[in-house]
Amino acid sequence: MKRLETVFAALLIAMSMTAQGIAFEPDGTTLEQASAKAKAEKKLIFLDAYTKWCGPCKMMAREVFPQEKVGAAMNPKFVSVQIDMESAYGAPLAKKLQVTAYPTFIIFNADAQEIGRFLGGSQADEFLKNVEEKSQDNTSAQLEQRWKQGDRDPQFLQEYLATLSAAYKTQQANDVAEAILKGQEETFAADSTLRAIFFRNITNPFASAFVYTVKQPELLKALAGNRPVEAKIQSVLGNYTRQLLIESDGSVKLDQEKFDAFNRLLGELNIANAAHYRLSTLITLTEKQKDYAAYMGYVKEYLATPGLDASDMQLAQWTKPFAAPDADKQQKEEMKKILRQRVDDIQNGTRRAQSSVGNMRLSRPTDELLRMLIDALDGKMPQQPKK
Repeated sequence: MKRLETVFAALLIAMSMTAQGIAFEPDGTTLEQASAKAKAEKKLIFLDAYTKWCGPCKMMAREVFPQEKVGAAMNPKFVSVQIDMESAYGAPLAKKLQVTAYPTFIIFNADAQEIGRFLGGSQADEFLKNVEEKSQDNTSAQLEQRWKQGDRDPQFLQEYLATLSAAYKTQQANDVAEAILKGQEETFAADSTLRAIFFRNITNPFASAFVYTVKQPELLKALAGNRPVEAKIQSVLGNYTRQLLIESDGSVKLDQEKFDAFNRLLGELNIANAAHYRLSTLITLTEKQKDYAAYMGYVKEYLATPGLDASDMQLAQWTKPFAAPDADKQQKEEMKKILRQRVDDIQNGTRRAQSSVGNMRLSRPTDELLRMLIDALDGKMPQQPKK
């Protein structure tokens, strides 16, 4: 009887094992550890690059990964690992892998060399189809090898750029785009293909095509319009500030050499609101470092700098560190003073309250939001405005 029970129990275990979804490695498993296991088991590596706030990431974890057919297809072939790209380990890895959208799924060989990737939530069948396709596609790796060996044939560069763009590898795509535009800084605007490459792929403010365009934007503006060109300039400069922070092992510091070079570039380009990029970087840095005294100092410097103007929503965002019950009382009072001044400016007509952010219309004017924040900082229940 005991023997029968043992056999029955073993069968139940076997059944539960075959009925499982993807057998992800334990939380905290690194890509390096996954690589070691993949080598030992002669498997590929599947990485689910996610964040805790990502809705499609949660959907995949809840509805797709646990399915039996997904596990049956994945487990024999892959060592699977999930990494939070905003964790102490994940943040620098996200930069290294150029992961900027979530969820991103990456297939590696056992040596942790990327084979392919795809993005976004999907149903199980589409997910498995993408996994199969990207597991067999070595085109990107072959093209990368040609690039590293110095191949700069124009047709090859276009093909490689298309592959990188499809994989959202923005940094490498920028490098290839720079190679394509090299020597054509003064003329690329007249070529619709090259113009599209500039707008879609140039992300480095030090790129010669970008520097030329900022200094002499007339031709590009005439062909593409003022707003797209100005938006591109602001986007490149704003996004680059994220690269000025070094996040590692749970700590954050400023890459001083890059920061200084960037500020020199802003001066060379004669950017009117150069102080915006410098102070925004320092505000983000000190918030991540939880150095709220320095943080408040940079917020006040921003507001006092001629030519700079923080929106109502930006003020609301800057208030977040002082919402905690244990926040420094003096700093909290300083923030309340800033918010009250903005509300007074709106009430006396010096400023107008925001009614929208980008294309999104707000449910109520921002002066009402600012009043609610002041109440919250005072420890009061925010008063809902009358309809």
